[in-house]
Amino acid sequence: MTTPEPFPFIDVSGTPHERGVQIGQQACERIGKSVALYAGRIERLGLTRADLARLVGEIEPSCAHFTPRHVEEMRGIAEGAGLAFEDIALINARTEIIARARLEANLRNEEPDGCTGVIVLPERSASGRLIHAQNWDWLSACAETAIVMRVHPDDGPAFLTFTEAGGVARSGLNEAGIAITANYLECERDYSQSGVPLPFIRRAVLEHEHLALAMRDVATTPKACSNNMMVSHRDGFAIDFECAPDEAFHLFPDDGLLVHANHWIGPTARARIRETGIADSPDSLYRDWRVHQHLKGNRAITPDDVKTALFDDFATPHSVCRPDRSGRGGDDYATVAMIVMDPTQGTMEVAPLPAQNRAFTRYALEGGAGRGR
Repeated sequence: MTTPEPFPFIDVSGTPHERGVQIGQQACERIGKSVALYAGRIERLGLTRADLARLVGEIEPSCAHFTPRHVEEMRGIAEGAGLAFEDIALINARTEIIARARLEANLRNEEPDGCTGVIVLPERSASGRLIHAQNWDWLSACAETAIVMRVHPDDGPAFLTFTEAGGVARSGLNEAGIAITANYLECERDYSQSGVPLPFIRRAVLEHEHLALAMRDVATTPKACSNNMMVSHRDGFAIDFECAPDEAFHLFPDDGLLVHANHWIGPTARARIRETGIADSPDSLYRDWRVHQHLKGNRAITPDDVKTALFDDFATPHSVCRPDRSGRGGDDYATVAMIVMDPTQGTMEVAPLPAQNRAFTRYALEGGAGRGR
């Protein structure tokens, strides 16, 4: 089996529009693949370009109200890549747009991202530095559409983000020591209200210099759907937000470890919402347990220990580290990437398709990118 190529490293700076144009130009090929991937899903639901423009028009006001600079950056990406604004909006709001399209077609949403996240506080880390990591489970094709971006904005801290090409952010860390990953969640309140698309909230976290403001954006921003967001700080703090569209419930580490997959864990959340995601992600119930079992007895955890936990193949293919497999609609799904971050050093290691490939590339806030172990 061919070893997948490392994710391209895109380095941009300047105003939102300038950054967008640079992203569009540098990641043009992968952005085109992202657009084709999600446009194909829209077409399979019977929607036209006019329908897409309408759905984007319904979402854009909430995006512009929350962070107008992100909309400006998306327009720059479209310009740099030679694409329509609607195409870039589809990449950034694909969760919300595809779900809306499925609802209009009287179909339930059956396209959950997977993901298993873990944070190790400094007191449990061999180096004394916080470790924040995640497996991202989604369409196998995204191994050819994702990138790592280093952004030096004209205002605010520099940051690194692993994201789909054309997207404003997914997982990442910034030079203020803040890091974020996110996991799919589902409840009965989903798509009962409008809200800010999830990538905009994650990007806002990375643009903050202060942890408190980053936490505020995660906890209080209205969302269209549920999501779990794990936020950490290099000085030794971690918190998990189990977010319903209209409220958020927080969890703290237990004995220096915080692990989360794709089901609601907190007792307050479970008392207030109805879990609806187990039908699509029943393996979530053991994935977080498996990761915790790997790490719980270790008082000096290394990044390699975290990788070993995230490589776990118990009950494969429905495992922590998922090999390529066919899913509903004929699409292939897998663990697209394993991301291991060190917010203190400002670095992330990323391996594409880790069920078949254990070669990591190291990306940094300073310097370039290089192959690691």
